[in-house]
Amino acid sequence: MENRIEALKKFLSPGNHVHLVGIGGVSMRPLGLVLQGMGLHITGSDMNSSVSTDELIAKGIHVEIGHRAENIHGACCIIRTAAAHNDNPEIAAARVLGIPVFERAQAWGVIMQSYRHAVCVSGTHGKTTTTSMLAHVLMAAETDPTVMIGGFLPLLGAGHRVGNGDTILLESCEYCDSFLNFFPSLAIILNIEADHLDYFKDLQQIQGSFRQFAALATDHILVNGDDFNTLQAVEGLQVTTFGLGANNCVRGVNPSGDWRQLDVQCNGEFYCHLELSVLGKHNALNALAAMGAAWLMGIDGAVAAQSLESFRGADRRMQYKGRFNGAEIYDDYAHHPGELAATIEAVRSAGAQRLVVAFQPHTYTRTKALFDDFVTELKKADVVVLAEIYAARERNTVGISSRDLQAQIPGAIYCETLPEVTACLKEIARPGDMILTIGAGDIYRAGEALLK
Repeated sequence: MENRIEALKKFLSPGNHVHLVGIGGVSMRPLGLVLQGMGLHITGSDMNSSVSTDELIAKGIHVEIGHRAENIHGACCIIRTAAAHNDNPEIAAARVLGIPVFERAQAWGVIMQSYRHAVCVSGTHGKTTTTSMLAHVLMAAETDPTVMIGGFLPLLGAGHRVGNGDTILLESCEYCDSFLNFFPSLAIILNIEADHLDYFKDLQQIQGSFRQFAALATDHILVNGDDFNTLQAVEGLQVTTFGLGANNCVRGVNPSGDWRQLDVQCNGEFYCHLELSVLGKHNALNALAAMGAAWLMGIDGAVAAQSLESFRGADRRMQYKGRFNGAEIYDDYAHHPGELAATIEAVRSAGAQRLVVAFQPHTYTRTKALFDDFVTELKKADVVVLAEIYAARERNTVGISSRDLQAQIPGAIYCETLPEVTACLKEIARPGDMILTIGAGDIYRAGEALLK
């Protein structure tokens, strides 16, 4: 892996032509813009035109819609999104022509080596929210950071930012060990649970991947000291812990009932008081991780705390969508049982009369592997509406359906299509309800259609 990164580094020089396959993707678009800013000639392609491709074109990057072999003409190397496999026409053509093909994560690894501070936020849950919180902190501290987030952040007007400072902040995913291509100065681990079991064999292998990631950090490793799986993974490494427990270096104390207010102590001394606009214990922990990173980077506590007062959440993270028939409609990206648990707990603290969850499972392998846990968490809702499983990158080779979940959840309603989900929610919504559309696929469309 290191040899691949060293090989790619030779191509990422000013004036070289690099082609990005899937350039409209959430982390490919900022990658293209950062590489352009480094003086490279960037071209790209994507299956569909979008706001992302329009932005790239407006900023002088040539983008082809559709994947064709001729699109790579003149490129010295190819960088591809994880969704572009070897049968992609452009990847296949590059292999025939002997043009090197590199992964997106490898490119980000090369880029971050040129920054003094490379802050990488990892974990099974909370990456987008915590990275977004840290973006608020770094902007308030006037570090002029480069940022890459796996979601839309209103502060940036995008999911990324190309800065001129010496700090880069990246959401860092464990899937396919992609974060092992990175070079963090500060590695953050929020939590570790069994997930992505289409790639990892089991929890132990996942913990091993996170341990390797932590060991890459040159300055600090910041981990959740309240999470057993995380502590087990980093055992023997020199770490700084955050959490609510008394033994944590960065500790949250005196929390309010809905977790929107708490004090932060670092090494037993007062660092700041947080007034959050997001609900739930899980978001309090995300904020503690952000404060821990700020403290380790020497940022003033008052500046760090004030920056989060304006944080209202990232796109699709307990995002308020509107009101229908007296019911409040929210949308959330949760697609793992642990995330479902945190979201439902946070909503319960808000005091809704009835909680209606419209859930769309994400991938067949995850649904099958964590089936019993999904059933346990979904039973905590008052009403459950189940959309069919969102396939994402998979085909249904394991023979599972949301009907199987329905059979285990008393009163659950199964809907084969999203329009059916919308019709169902329209029928059952009543004043005092909180309706949550939840999942990493396109379930949010059902809530948006309801509001229309």
